Amino acid sequence: MDEITTFFPDSETCDRARLARDKAYDGVFFSGVRSTRIYCRPICPVRPAKSVNVTFYPTAAAAEKAGFRPCLRCRPESAPGSPAWLGTATTVGRALRLIDEGFLDTNSVDDLANKLGIGTRHLSRLFAKHAGASPTQAAATARVQRAKRMINGGTMSLTSIAFAAGFQSVRRFNDVFKALYGKPPSSFRR
Repeated sequence: MDEITTFFPDSETCDRARLARDKAYDGVFFSGVRSTRIYCRPICPVRPAKSVNVTFYPTAAAAEKAGFRPCLRCRPESAPGSPAWLGTATTVGRALRLIDEGFLDTNSVDDLANKLGIGTRHLSRLFAKHAGASPTQAAATARVQRAKRMINGGTMSLTSIAFAAGFQSVRRFNDVFKALYGKPPSSFRR
């Protein structure tokens, strides 16, 4: 197994970074204040606690496991690298993964939005902003790419490929290929 190594500075470095509110360490460690049982990011704007009352943790989860609760000022759950910090792009990324796996081949855009925990209109806005296309358009592109890979790399019949790629009919499969490439799917056979 490959060993994963992470950078976690020593206590003195963490304390200097915390006192200086060094942005370079944001997301690298979290500081727990024993007197208040609150943990913070190194950039927290509140008056720094005394160094003797502070312990350091490599992750927010480690601080919570030790009994600390998140600070309401610096929001440590939104530190760099966390899904909250990545924002709405994370939601679109999850949606695109589901679409690539064929979710919209058997479900609706409403079902996709429900699975992601957001409304359909909000999902459409996020796709317009981050993907430049609608979820339906992303699904159509994923379907064509899946079909093209199967045509190039296998011996399945084109009819079988059409349905395996998520098309609802062979006619639609042919029409999409002709519209996109100006050629029928059979022309992609090697």
